Amino acid sequence: MAELQTLKYGTEDCYPSRIYSKPVRIPRQDPVVYSKASDNAPLTAAQIAEYERKGFLFLDDLFTQQELALMIEEMQRMREDPSIKNREESITEQNSGAVRSVFSLHTLSDVFAKLAEDPRLVAIAEYLLGDKVYIHQSRLNYKPGFSGKEFFWHSDFETWHTEDGMPRMRALSMSIALTKNEAQNGPLMLIPGSHKSFISCVGETPKNHHLHSLKKQEFGVPDEQSLIQMVREGGIETAIGPLGRITLFDCNTMHGSNGNITPNPRSNLFFVFNAVSNQVTNPFAKVPARPEYIGTRDSIKPLKSVIFN
Repeated sequence: MAELQTLKYGTEDCYPSRIYSKPVRIPRQDPVVYSKASDNAPLTAAQIAEYERKGFLFLDDLFTQQELALMIEEMQRMREDPSIKNREESITEQNSGAVRSVFSLHTLSDVFAKLAEDPRLVAIAEYLLGDKVYIHQSRLNYKPGFSGKEFFWHSDFETWHTEDGMPRMRALSMSIALTKNEAQNGPLMLIPGSHKSFISCVGETPKNHHLHSLKKQEFGVPDEQSLIQMVREGGIETAIGPLGRITLFDCNTMHGSNGNITPNPRSNLFFVFNAVSNQVTNPFAKVPARPEYIGTRDSIKPLKSVIFN
């Protein structure tokens, strides 16, 4: 069994953002893969190397057809349930009123709570992060046909650091495709290698920013010149693939997606795993913390470990 890393991070701001008058590119100061190579690793050596180099990895055939059918049924139930749509955890599109995202799935759904604790997912997260993990955030992103809006380029860590108080880059996301992700229906786009630099964004965080940013983010987004440079260096890779594909990506990987004007919906499930040693402190932007359903703070519960005693 692996030895648990007990490092606790302090409150030093190693990745300042939204405080400078111009964008600043800061080299990453944290590892990408925290565990040493092991014969018992849940990923192959080639997969681990690809994740470390690019900041993301695609995984197929992890779930059975029966498991996927259950996820899709639960996704559709939640989308059609008016009691879910009227909850604060549900974010609707600005114009159409259609559900854009549903947050805190692991507290609203028994099906997704069980999935968040799936040993196959937990083992991958624990290995890459070198620690026990908990769910910092979970959500369903619906992108319905004709009306699904874009998500502009962003690093999740920039927001989790400034607005949630996540100290270091020791978290990752797993996006599970609950529909086929095609080139035309607004799939996730990622910039390979972008996770190795932190873009300090410009603009002071407004009060209650989450009420607007979850519909359309305008603060905490990178400037065009930084994006141009990152794309020149790494290009853009699109997460197209079949139902059930997992897109595993580092918390600082730059990503976004176009709107969906096709008839075909695109829906993905997200789990954000954070290292227990990296749990949130006070927001580094010196603003009130976002609600619990967006970033777990008061109800942190380590998942049952697969790797650590």
